[in-house]
Amino acid sequence: MTTIADRLALAQQRIAQAAQKSSRNPSEIKLVAVSKTKPDADIAAAYLAGQRSFGENYVQEGVLKAEALKTSCPDIEWHFIGPLQSNKSRMVAEHFDWMHTLGSDKLARRLASQRPAGMAPLMVLIQVNISEEDSKSGVEPAAIASLADSICALPTLALRGLMAIPAATDDEVRARSELAAMKSLFEALKQSHGERAQIDTLSMGMSGDLELAIDEGSTLVRIGSAIFGERDYSHG
Repeated sequence: MTTIADRLALAQQRIAQAAQKSSRNPSEIKLVAVSKTKPDADIAAAYLAGQRSFGENYVQEGVLKAEALKTSCPDIEWHFIGPLQSNKSRMVAEHFDWMHTLGSDKLARRLASQRPAGMAPLMVLIQVNISEEDSKSGVEPAAIASLADSICALPTLALRGLMAIPAATDDEVRARSELAAMKSLFEALKQSHGERAQIDTLSMGMSGDLELAIDEGSTLVRIGSAIFGERDYSHG
């Protein structure tokens, strides 16, 4: 039976192979292990195997895990990667290191005002609705620059780049087109805001499409089921 450590090593191997195939350095690509619905013990097992960055979609679940593991796993980096309602923004501001799904000036200002003074700035990514699906969150590409301006004016936030969840499709041409469009937007953001912020993160790619995403320039992939197995939604 394969362990979490085994599956983590396989995921890292996939990233390294995809990077090499694309003539990229594997060290340029960060792995965030998506631990939503998974117990603390699974996160601890991945931590013992060397993983430090973990992604959570549900605020309260993520906060409970952060509190439970802060002594035994002191240098975990917590990434909030799910949709965020304004009334739960304080929990992200107070307990997470990264926020991947920022999509409005209003939410940016709330997070900035709620970030505790003693903490480092909250690292944020602007979520882009690159597939133009009504069901997806995120800003339209034309709105990126304005939101980036707002974030850069907030000292308790640190703009690091862009995030997207491309359309779930078996059409590789469409998938590659959306990923390539995100890379272009990322490069444009570097040009326009690189002097005001450390723009270095393009978050796209999951268990099913990480090779394609890396080939198109992703610097951060979010992998859950390939490391932890299928998610268990029976408890909530």
